Amino acid sequence: MPSLHSTALSGATAGSKPRDEAGRMIIYCCGCEKFVEPRLTDGSEIYTHRADLHSLPYWKCDACQNYVGCHHKTKDRTRPLGNIPTPKLRAARRSLHDLIDSAWRSGLISRKDLYKAISNGLGREYHTGDIKSIAEIEEVKAVFNNITEGIKE
Repeated sequence: MPSLHSTALSGATAGSKPRDEAGRMIIYCCGCEKFVEPRLTDGSEIYTHRADLHSLPYWKCDACQNYVGCHHKTKDRTRPLGNIPTPKLRAARRSLHDLIDSAWRSGLISRKDLYKAISNGLGREYHTGDIKSIAEIEEVKAVFNNITEGIKE
């Protein structure tokens, strides 16, 4: 029987929900540092003080209490936004995402071209929600800086 880790990797493709052999959702949890079977919940549990988020879906790791939001504005509204980050990693990913957004929103480069350039610089497809560590954040920032400095020159 394949391990949860290998099953998760074989079932995880862009835009899909990775599942184990029994069809259960599996997501990498950065707090636990392994693939876990999270529980689908809603914003009333995650953000008790934010009534505007109560109806939104979230995947929660009950072992470490970390969670990830979902692509709730799509047809597949429970598809996770990425892996399950720790609070520190969530904040760092949000900051990185803001940095990247500022470049394409300013007109410096198109969003599509920027994400393609980041992917090329990393040697893999880039998605902020797939970042698993602060070291990866720093790697993406370095690639981003090289791209934007090259454009500004």
